[in-house]
Order: sequence, then C-alpha cells, then structure tokens
Amino acid sequence: MNRDEQQFLNDLDKKLWTAANKLLPMLDAAVYKHVVLGLIFLKYVSDAFQQRRAELEAAFRDPGHDYYLGGDGPDLIPEELEARDYYTEKNVFWVPALARWGFIQSNAKVAVGTMLQVRNGSTAEYRFNGIGRLLDDALEAVEKENPKLKGVLEKDYARKQIDSALPGLIDLIAEVPFHHGTLKAKDILGHVYEYFLGQFAIAEGKKGGQYYTPKSIVGLIVEMLQPYQGRVYDPCCGSGGFFVQSEKFVEEHGGRIGQLSVYGQESNPTTWRLASMNMAIRGMDFDFGKEPANTFSRDLHPDLRADFIMANPPFNMKEWNAGVKDDDPRWKYGIPPAGNANFAWMQHMVHHLAPHGSMALLLANGSMSSNTNNEGEIRRALIEADLVECMVALPGQLFTNTQIPACIWLLTKSKTPSP
Repeated sequence: MNRDEQQFLNDLDKKLWTAANKLLPMLDAAVYKHVVLGLIFLKYVSDAFQQRRAELEAAFRDPGHDYYLGGDGPDLIPEELEARDYYTEKNVFWVPALARWGFIQSNAKVAVGTMLQVRNGSTAEYRFNGIGRLLDDALEAVEKENPKLKGVLEKDYARKQIDSALPGLIDLIAEVPFHHGTLKAKDILGHVYEYFLGQFAIAEGKKGGQYYTPKSIVGLIVEMLQPYQGRVYDPCCGSGGFFVQSEKFVEEHGGRIGQLSVYGQESNPTTWRLASMNMAIRGMDFDFGKEPANTFSRDLHPDLRADFIMANPPFNMKEWNAGVKDDDPRWKYGIPPAGNANFAWMQHMVHHLAPHGSMALLLANGSMSSNTNNEGEIRRALIEADLVECMVALPGQLFTNTQIPACIWLLTKSKTPSP
C-alpha cells in the first residue's frame, strides 16, 4: 500500500482504540475483546454483503450483463436481491435481514422493537428485546445461514448487560469505511481486527500471548519460508497470524488468494473462534477442524503433508503427553520428555511435512542446548538426519507474555531442490 493508505490505517487504529476504550471502561480486556471483535466481524460480513448487493442490482439493470432481468426487471429486483445463491457463488456470506448493519445501527438505541424480515420474497415478523439480544440473534442467524461459521461466533452480548454502551460502540465501528484508495472492506476491517488483537494481547499480558505472535516475528518467518503456493499448516495456530501474513506474501509477489490451502489446529475454544473469524474477514478458505482440539492427543489433520509449516507453540510446555503413546509414529527421532513439549512440537511438524516441505518453529533458546530427558539425543538425531537448515537467534523483549530468550528453528524435509 502507499504512504497515504498506511497513514489512513494508522489514524483509524488510534481513533477506534481510543474511542472504544472510553465506551467500555467497566470490562477487562479478556471480555471486551469479544465485544469489539464480534462487532467488527458483523460489520465486515454486512459490508461485503451490501457490496455484492450493489453489484447485483447494477447487473440486473444492465442489458449487457448475463443477469439482466429484462423489461420487468425493476419489479423483480427486490426479490432477486434476496436470492442466497447470488452471494455464495462469490464466496460472500449470506447475511439475514436482522443481521445487516443498517438495521442493527438504526435499532441500537431502541429497547424493544419489531421488524419485517425479508427472505426470498416473503416476510416474517421478528421481535427483539434490547440491543444485546438483537446482536446475539443476529450472530446466531449469520452462523445458521453459513455452515462454515458453525460454532465460531460468540453470542453473549445480552448476558454481559452492556446495552448502555453498545449504541456508541456500534456508531463508532460504523465509521469504518468500505474502501480508501485501493484498500477494500476486507483489507481495512482485516487490518483493524489484527490491530485490536495486538492491543488486547498487550492489555491481557501473559494470557494474551497465548493467541498472539508479534508481527515482526511472523513477518520474518514468512519471508524466510516464502510460502507462495501449496498447503500451509500451523498446529497451534492462535489467532491465525501466520496465515494472514502468508496471504499477504502471496499478494505482494503477484499471486492471488487461493494459491494457499490453510490448515490449522487450536485447543483453546476462545482462540479457535478468533482465528476462524480472522480468516473469514479476509475471505480466506480454511480448515481448522470442526472444533477446538489438543494437537498431540487428537490430531485433526492426520493425513496432511504440508508444504509449509509455521508455529509459535507455548514455550517449555509441561504435562503435554496425556493420552499420547510412546510408540506414536510422530516420535521418529526419540520420545519427547513429559516435562517439556519443545521436541514434541518439532517432531509433530516434521511428521506432517511433505517430501520437499519446509518449516519454521519458534522455541525457547534452551531447545538448542538442553540434554534433559532425551532432548539431546532427539536434537542429535534431527541434525544427523540433515533436517536443520538454519537457526535464527532473536533479540530479547519481543513478547508480551515472557522475556525468555527465543530462537527460530528452520527445518527442511529434503535439501534437494523439488522438481
């Protein structure tokens, strides 16, 4: 993007964050995160829907377009605009009438109301009681109409009892524009979503670091691996930062969205939802499994052999091996100790590499020298198998949740160039 567009995004970030914090001072970051990010998601799907709707209306009136409705077109347009297939064919989420941003914003200050919900030319009465309940119903309706979002959206606004603050927050997020320069809705809202994730990670401290990897580290790993085309996998994907940066890499190098197939897994239900929304906002197709799950005891992608694997797992994770057998085929280079999952993550990733695949793994510096409980032997086996391609030592104070010195392991399944 050019300097003007970057400055626009920076100014928008600061404006939204400062204003949003004034609206909900009674909530801590862990709760506030879902309030704001859920609204950003709803704004995105509604914006994308309205953009497609405008395109369709123009097409229905254009004699040169395949969708031209002919002389009776003006009478048929309202019904045709409610046909779901026109939206899903372009990978646009179908948004029911009660979930469209214009309706939500216009009713945000109304305690009780009634609307006529339009669907495929017919109408049905809908009653709501408070803006929190309306938002919950809107998100539930979006999820129901779009199977890809099943179990992803957090429908909990009414229970939080923050109706007095929601109208101001809705008006604030409504100011996020459709476009600016060459930036489109998904670019702007995706950027805002990512910025808020980073700010929440800082606000939550140690807990926030569970779902957020610093952008500088993500960018470095992606630039080194250069995931231009193929299958990308993260076995502890957090909020999906590696996938977002990989798609940016493809676009910056003249490629297109769709060249990468995204696979991930996450055990924390909250983080799994954040990652799924992050992908949906950016229009990325993804497979994170049908639900959160532990990567070691319940691998959701057992047959996957990925071209690129990137991960920032929890450092020095203990008691990770519940339900995992010592003869697991992933432990080709040695059984990882129960007291530290570093080499379990590494071997899990190596196991899932394609024959010419490459991977990058962020670990504590101790992974380079520890000889405790078989770690030294596993490290020796990996080196003797000629898997290690590069090591990167990182500077301190990069993380919100730990000051432990860290490093990046870069491994390649085969150093012979792929055909």
